[in-house]
Formats: sequence, C-alpha cells, structure tokens
Amino acid sequence: MPAYVIARIEVTDPEEYARYARQTVALAEAFGGRFLVKGGPQMVMEGDAPSRHVVLEFPSRIAAERWFNSPEYQRILPIALRASTRSVVIVEGV
Repeated sequence: MPAYVIARIEVTDPEEYARYARQTVALAEAFGGRFLVKGGPQMVMEGDAPSRHVVLEFPSRIAAERWFNSPEYQRILPIALRASTRSVVIVEGV
C-alpha cells in the first residue's frame, strides 16, 4: 500500500532552504520515493495554509519511514529545521 509524506512548510530563510531542497529528490528516489508536489503555486480554499506544501509518494509506510530515519536524510534535516517551520506526516494511501 502506498504511503505519502505530506509537509506543510513556512520557509523562513529561502537561500538556506534551497540548499536543503536541492538534495531531497535524489535522496527520496534512493528509497523508492517520488515527489508529487514540491512547492508550486497554490490556492487556499479553506482555512489557513503555509506558503509551501510537499507531497512524496513511497511504495509503503515502511519505505517512507526508512527514508525519513536514514542517516542521509537526518544529515540534511537540520538545514530544513533552521530554514523553516513545518509539520510533516506520513499517511497511508488506499
């Protein structure tokens, strides 16, 4: 069953965040993931929304967790945490 990593992000340091974002595609692909949404224009239909959304698809929740917990991702995660405020969840698909 596929799983999705969904991130709601408010970038506070665009230059530093770009340094993080440049490294994420190849790393996600190494764990079977692919980006479905990576920023881009958005239209808020209800409620409040941060300036950036990201959605990654993985073949399973376990694959998504392995990616997130991998030493490679954990090495670049501090860059994102310094350059943004965010919430990230893993949601299993149907």
